[in-house]
Order: sequence, then C-alpha cells, then structure tokens
Amino acid sequence: MSLRMPRVRRARLSLFTAGTASLALLATACGGGGGAGSSAAPKEFSYLSVTENTTVKTALTTLSKGACKSANDALPLKVETVPQASLDQKLQLLAGQDALPVQFAAGNAPALTQQLAKSGKVADLEKELKALGVLDQLEPAAVSTIKALYGGKVEVLPYEYNIEGIFYNKKLFQENGIAVPGTWDELVAGAAKLDAKNIQPFSASGQQGWPITRLVSTYLYRSLGPDALQKVADGKAKLTDPEYVKAAEEVAALGEKGYFGKGVGSIDYDTAMNQFLNGKAAMFYMGSWALANVSDAKQNKVGAENVGFMPFPAVAGGKGSIDQYPSNVGLGITLGAKSFDKKTGAWASCIADNYGSTALEDHGSISGFKVNTEVKDANEVTTQVRDTISTSKQNVLWFEALFSTKATTVSQTNAAGLVAGSMKPEQFMQTVQDALAAQ
Repeated sequence: MSLRMPRVRRARLSLFTAGTASLALLATACGGGGGAGSSAAPKEFSYLSVTENTTVKTALTTLSKGACKSANDALPLKVETVPQASLDQKLQLLAGQDALPVQFAAGNAPALTQQLAKSGKVADLEKELKALGVLDQLEPAAVSTIKALYGGKVEVLPYEYNIEGIFYNKKLFQENGIAVPGTWDELVAGAAKLDAKNIQPFSASGQQGWPITRLVSTYLYRSLGPDALQKVADGKAKLTDPEYVKAAEEVAALGEKGYFGKGVGSIDYDTAMNQFLNGKAAMFYMGSWALANVSDAKQNKVGAENVGFMPFPAVAGGKGSIDQYPSNVGLGITLGAKSFDKKTGAWASCIADNYGSTALEDHGSISGFKVNTEVKDANEVTTQVRDTISTSKQNVLWFEALFSTKATTVSQTNAAGLVAGSMKPEQFMQTVQDALAAQ
C-alpha cells in the first residue's frame, strides 16, 4: 500500500538521488512502444502498476471485457507490474527514455508525481476529464484529497479512496472483555490485556515501514492537531521538537512491550494482513483498501462478520479529534500527457463512469469514483466504513505525505528499528528531520 499507499502503501528504495541522476542522463533518449512521452499514437492501453495491488488491474480487466469492451477493442489493455519497492526507479528510467506507459502508478510519494508532471509527462486530468464530460464522476472528497497532495492539481485518478483506522477482531475483543477504546490509554490497556492472554495485540509490516510510521503521524494529529505535519513542512516545527518525539516514543513503547509480535522488521505487507485475517493478531492499523481482503472469504478466516473498524483513539489533552481520519487515494495512478488521445479518452471516460461500481461490487473496494448502480455492500464493516467516509468532516494526511522521496525512504526504512528497539525515538525523528533538511 501511502497513500498506497495504500493506498497500498509499501517499502521504498533509497533511489531518489540515483534515479534523478538517471533521469537527467537519459532525458534525451528516445523510447518506443507509444509510451506516455512518445509522440506516436499508442497501440495499447498499457498500464504499469505494482505487484502488490491486484484490485485495480483485476477491475480494469473486468471492465475491458464488459462495460469498456469498445474502448478495449480500439486500444487493448496490457498490464505490467513491478514490485512496489522498484517502482520509483522504474518510472525514472522510463521517463528518461521517453517511454512511460499510457497509464501508470505515478510514484510512491507525491513528490515524484509532481516531478513527472513538471517535466510534462503527466496529463492535466482535470482539464481532460472536464472536456470529456466526466469530471463530475469523481467524488468531491476524493478531488479535494488529490489536490491537497498534488499542489492543487488533479494529477492522479482515485482508483482508491481510503480512510485509515484500526481494524479489530470483534470476537477476540468480546472474549477478553475489551470495549472499543476511545483513548490511547485505553488502547494500550487493551493491548496489555490481550498480551497477557498470549494474543498478539497488533499486526504490522516492519518491512514496508509505513504501517508503523502512520501510527506516529496519527498520534501527532491527535495530540497536536490536524496541522501538525504541515507545520513541519512549513518549517514552523521540527520532528525533533519534544512534542513530536513523544509520538515516536509512544509507538516505540508498543514494540518494546512486544505488542507487534516477533520479527516485525522482517514481516511484509501480505504476512501482516494474513496474521490479522487468520486471527493471529487482534488489531491491524490499515486503510480501507483492506476491505477487499476482509471481504474475501478465501483470505479472511475469522469471517467478515467478526471484523470491526474504529478510529485511531484520542490522546488525553490533545488538540485533534477522532473524526479527523487520515485519508488518501492509494497509490497514485495517472495518465501520460502525450499519449492522451481520443482512444485513451474513451478508456478514461468509461473508467470514470463504471469503475466505482465495478470495484465495489466485485471487490468490496471503495474508490473515489461515484457508484452509478445500486450495489449491496459485501458486509457490515464495508457499510460502516462507507458511512464513516460520508460523514467525515475533516481529513488529514499521513506521515510522509509532505516529505521528499528521500525523506520518505529514510522514514520507512528505519521504522522497523523504532519498534524493534534498535533505534531510539529521538534518533529516528532526528534521522528523518535531517533528510527533510537535505531536500
């Protein structure tokens, strides 16, 4: 998955400097195959995404055989995937070769997407969708989130629209007399109670890192208010300030007590998901993209009826509110500027009109496209999340949302050390702050 972060928001490689150099070195290279930078009309609706995210490519495949068959006949869908950790390097190399696909996951951090847009690689989607008459098929909340992330512009499509919170095992909570916690102290007390019964309180991917750093940022939003990280971006505060280090200390304490289980640093996203869906962990901080997994009976061995969703709890004396949900549009997926022609536009129009219904009906996945047909939610927790989204008054971003690519990588590659005890909270925050200062 930072989105996807996440969306599917996952591990990043420390490739910003090298990738940028590659971009400069290859800027004059010529690419073939009708990519986004190529002047030739595309012959395929080529789509590059990440291996970890199966929902979007599966839904697009479904559309290519159904509602979007005419668009697919004219411009056949061709899907290529790379591991998310390799995505940024792949994009930078393709961009330098002028060979980006027609549609592509636009980078693990908004900073890379904006870099591609400034170099003319990304279509002005607000302009294009408006001309096609389908801009109104994007949910206003999703458009607002996109613009908050991408400098006031619509640079990606909302294949996902997610809020983040804590999925929990209702059965384990009930069996152990734990009420849904409203405060951080209650959450920690509940975790201690579970741990005493040899039940792992939390599942998280230390290998990807972002599921841990998002605990830090959401604690900051609850304690310091919704502008906590904007202040850091604006230079009005530093991550090394005591009140910021406090958030890292609280999350590190969960790891010190063993609440993430053993070897969290080596656990990848899928393993963490499986731990929760197999009943081996009671709680799982994640975005609502996980509803697709929760709704899949083959994956979810505890049963969707036993899964609940709760907001990140309040911090005593904090300036934030539990109804301020971290939100994102998943891993940003965009369309190339030079390959956006009539045939590409036909695909974009069909996606805008039909993707929301297809994703919800087939995958239980919530997107930022309007649902134009009546679709019955797969389960109670999906209804709960959809209702939460519709009533949410104010959304916030995530830890790395306003960071450079380099700072994002530094943050997420060191997250496991924070909860494993190999990196002190103040050291973690100093390391990330140093990366921010170097951008």
